[in-house]
Formats: sequence, structure tokens, C-alpha cells
Amino acid sequence: MRIIIIGSKGFIGNHASHYFSGLGHSVWGADVMVDYEAENYLLIDAVNADFNVLFEQQPFDLCVNCSGAASVPDSIENPARDYHLNTSNVFKILDAVRKQAPHCKVINLSSAAVYGNPNRLPIKETDASRPMSPYGFHKLASEQICEEFHRFFGLKVASLRIFSAYGEGLKKQLFWDLHKKALITNRIDLFGCGKESRDFIYIEDLVRLIEIVAEKSDFKADIINAANGAEITIQEAASEFLKYWKPEAKINFTGKERKGDPSRWVADISKVKAMGYEPKFTLKDGLKKYYQWLRKEIEK
Repeated sequence: MRIIIIGSKGFIGNHASHYFSGLGHSVWGADVMVDYEAENYLLIDAVNADFNVLFEQQPFDLCVNCSGAASVPDSIENPARDYHLNTSNVFKILDAVRKQAPHCKVINLSSAAVYGNPNRLPIKETDASRPMSPYGFHKLASEQICEEFHRFFGLKVASLRIFSAYGEGLKKQLFWDLHKKALITNRIDLFGCGKESRDFIYIEDLVRLIEIVAEKSDFKADIINAANGAEITIQEAASEFLKYWKPEAKINFTGKERKGDPSRWVADISKVKAMGYEPKFTLKDGLKKYYQWLRKEIEK
């Protein structure tokens, strides 16, 4: 396949590019960062992107949109920026596909943030969406834009609601925060009470899930949970990570809630499992690889 990864310099986009290239596909990257050495790379204007030029280059079979912002706190501080990156640009990408490559399949990376605090667990794709942040609202709007372009223009689109992805290269969120704090203290303060839960998915599982969706989805504005289907508390996850990183460190949960953070999450992944997906990495497995990467980063 000819594949274009928009947002190829980001955490998921970079892994997806290497993964699909490793399978023998012809992969092009596109992002806002200048790179004079990368082959098959297209530069996007960060302020006023014209995505038409991407699809004029090659007759792509698949577009994976990994671009956008991915920070709940930043979406609260800068909602206009978040809307531009997570919603407006999705419209521009799909409009470019409509004009230049109407037969190209599009996978849009959405987020579990669209669910907010669910009424029940595990969360099904058909459950109500009640976002708790501008980020969640904007990701939900991007899904609705995907449905619009499928319904009115026949585009082949699917949206993945990604839960808590982690792995090598991720320099934010829980495990990165733990490692940074543990470098300077043995007493680590975290938001919440520790009983909050997430559904963690290791990056190698996630890119394989994307591949399965690319092969098996109907692309009729499908909504698909991207997770491992295992509920793990923040206390359990943090303790597991510190076993590798700094066993003597102690975690103190402040009890303070952070705006936009849900209490409990675990996904119903029966939809993607029916396509053939099975998680290969437990949290312990994935954190060991993340720890090994962190050690190499420090030694550089």
C-alpha cells in the first residue's frame, strides 16, 4: 500500500511510520517540523496548512491522521489552538482527500476523552459521549466531521478512540512525569487518590491495531475503541513503573482533582477483537521496554 502518515514526527505517528515501513509498504510522512534528511517527507505549514498538496504527490491508499494536540490541560488554557489542531485541520484533511484522492481510506485518531465519566464499564463505542474538556469536545467534533464526509461525499473513514497509549518516545503523561519527579525526590506527589483507573495500551499494540483496522474496517465512519480492555488503577500503574525506575520512591496522592480528568476508564474492545486484534503486551511488559528506553535517553 501507499500510506501517508500525517503527524509523522509525533509519538504515535513516528511509530506508525516505522511499523508500516517495516511491513514493506511505501510510507510517506508529513508534519510541521523541518527535516532535510528524511525521504518521502512533506512539510506542512503549521499556521495555515494546505493538505491538498499532500494528496497531489501520490495516489495514496491509506491516510492515518496522527496530527493534532493531545493535552487536556492545554486545551483548557488554549481552546482555540486545540480546536484548530484537532477539529479544523481534520476538516481540511478530509476535504483535501475528497478533492484529490476520494478512494483513499482515512483513519482518524480520536480519543477516549469523548466519553468523559461513563455510566458503566467497560465502555462501548455506542455509549453516551460526555466530554469533560475542550480536548474531548474537539475530538468528538472530529468524529462527526468524519461522519459528514462519509455520508455526503462517500469517503472511507474510521475513527479510533485511543485510551492511554504509552511507550518509547512519549515525553509526557503519567510515566514520563513519574520518571522526572523520581530523578529529584523519593517522595512523588500525584493528583487524585490513586483509585482512578485507565486502560493502558502499549505503542506496539496500538500500531498493530491500526494495521488491523486498515485491513478489516468497513470505513463507514466507524468508531472503534483502541485499548487493551484491562482496568488498571493509577496507583497500580505508578507502583509498577517505579519497581523498574526507583523502587525506594514513595507515592503521595494529593486528593486534588485535575480539570478534565475522568475517574474510571476501561474499554470494551470486542469490536476490534472481532477483527482479529489481541493485545500482546501487559502493562508490566510495556513498562519494562519504556524503562529501557528511558535509561538510554539519560545515557545520551
